[in-house]
Order: sequence, then structure tokens, then C-alpha cells
Amino acid sequence: MVSVTSGDGSYIFEIKGWHKLWAFQNRITIPKAKIIRAYQNSDEFTIWKGLRMPGTEVPGLIAAGTFYKDGRNFWDVMNTDNAIIVELYDHYYKKLIIEVENPTEVLYQLNTK
Repeated sequence: MVSVTSGDGSYIFEIKGWHKLWAFQNRITIPKAKIIRAYQNSDEFTIWKGLRMPGTEVPGLIAAGTFYKDGRNFWDVMNTDNAIIVELYDHYYKKLIIEVENPTEVLYQLNTK
């Protein structure tokens, strides 16, 4: 699970609990200007997430870490019902596909810069 906070012109995506170990990340900081949009789309939660480097994947249970599929993407998802997709411009990652506690609230926060 990931928590999202804002401050100083950036969003901080803090990876929580054991997910830090599985995703090989503690936090990702992204300038607000680099976020194109945030949305939910269940069609993007496919079995094939891409080439995993580094990360953890147990199909149907967890995807966490960096995956290469149409660019470099960061995943941290166990429950796709609470997952959102953050599309980025000119950043190390092309997309963040993350599970958050309250998707509606986070989507509103990210889309109203």
C-alpha cells in the first residue's frame, strides 16, 4: 500500500510496511508538473505486467517493484479495487500503478494540482 502526500511542489508516494521490501523502494518523489493524470482502469491490471527488475510478483496476489512493459513502470498492488494509475511525463517511471487506501480521495488530490 502507498500513501500520497503533497508539499513543496511535489507529491511523495510513501511505500508502507512490508511492501518496501517487496518493491525495493521506500518512497518516490514526483514534481507536480510531471503528473499528466491519475485514473482507474481495470483493463490495465493484466496478468503480464512486464519484465520484473527488481521486484516481487506472485500472480493474483501481489505485484511490487519495477516492471518494464511499454516503458518503465512502478507497481505496488495487492487489491486492484483500490489501485490507481498515475501517468507521468519525462520521469524515470512512465506510470505508477499503486494501491492506496482511498482511491477517490487520492485521484481528486492528484488531478487538482
